[in-house]
Amino acid sequence: MRDTPASPSFWRSPLRGPWFTSVLGLVLLLGITVLFVTGLVSYAAYNPDLSRINDKTPDKGLLGFYLFAWPTDPHWLYRLTQGVHVTLGVTLIPVLLAKLWSVVPKLFALPPARSLTHALERVSLLLLVGGGLFEFVTGVLNVQLDYLFPGSFYPLHFYGAWVFFAAFVAHAVLKVPAAVRNVRKAREEGELVASRPDPPTVSRRGALWFVGGGSLLLFGTTVGQGFDGPLRRTALLAPHGGADPASGPNGFQINKTAAYAGIDRAETAEDAWRLVVVGRAGRTVRLGRTELTQLPLYSSALPIACVEGWSTSDQWWRGVRLRDLAALVDLPAEGDDPPDVLVESLQRRGAFRRAALRGNQVADPRSLLALYVNGEPLSADHGYPARVIVPAAPGVLNTKWVARLTFGKV
Repeated sequence: MRDTPASPSFWRSPLRGPWFTSVLGLVLLLGITVLFVTGLVSYAAYNPDLSRINDKTPDKGLLGFYLFAWPTDPHWLYRLTQGVHVTLGVTLIPVLLAKLWSVVPKLFALPPARSLTHALERVSLLLLVGGGLFEFVTGVLNVQLDYLFPGSFYPLHFYGAWVFFAAFVAHAVLKVPAAVRNVRKAREEGELVASRPDPPTVSRRGALWFVGGGSLLLFGTTVGQGFDGPLRRTALLAPHGGADPASGPNGFQINKTAAYAGIDRAETAEDAWRLVVVGRAGRTVRLGRTELTQLPLYSSALPIACVEGWSTSDQWWRGVRLRDLAALVDLPAEGDDPPDVLVESLQRRGAFRRAALRGNQVADPRSLLALYVNGEPLSADHGYPARVIVPAAPGVLNTKWVARLTFGKV
């Protein structure tokens, strides 16, 4: 009679065992905790409780208990947190796959439930394995700009993260003490050890080096997307890796081109485009690009950082401060901060055609309606005739091709 996957003798690899599984589990314990925290931080950076426009998960309920007003200091904050989130997620893929391989015999063990407690443990494992694969697969698809999942990435990844992490915490509470003991033990024993192992071709430590090498390779071909210059060319697995898309002052990374966003060049021509600025009491001014250049202009050195994990180094932006535009239509009482603002774009395709910014972001003197970058007018792909640039904000909140600013109505 042939062995089946439910039979312990079916699994012959001499590598499986509590020590190998426990080492991988402890690596994932630290790595997935960092992933979860940086993922929640990324969601908070969108200021989803500020406006329905920014909120991509409107039914989150208590899951949004931790949300806070996203700061503008340090100006590289989102670049760091999201870069860590994406790069670490990609780097952990070999570890996750090796961990699942190491425990696969348990998935076929019979009977499926020996008791109520065992049944609950199996359900938690189903959520853990399914949730882990779901989060990693959707995350990688999003990084690669392949939106193949059914629905919006934001709610799927957000709710999936909570389900997965809840199962992960339950599993860690039950298994971490045993994992630490297994790592310290010199002998391999237990249900994961093959009853009739095949001859070994590599040691367990060698297998760990193999997994670690795979993670290092993924790290080396991903991390460069967060840097400019030669290092970006090493990001072979990232859509925004490779050489800069153009030369000159506007020659740095973009996410959406003007053509993709459906920008009509006739609308952005200097004699046709007007910025509409509206205050809380309805006071409205319309400013052409020439009129904007006649207002006091300021410069800020700020990066662009996107949810896909890529970012640029600091670019020199020059334009009108957002708080000065607020003052044109909504003079606050002395000492009051500027109001929140709704930013609307000429963009016709893609998400975040409208985005809201908090008053603290408007008030920051580095927050600009930028007209120039690195000493030259913005290119069409970088948002000509005007774009928002705010310190520490996700790239999608740095709206391009701005058409309207409405202060106080968010």
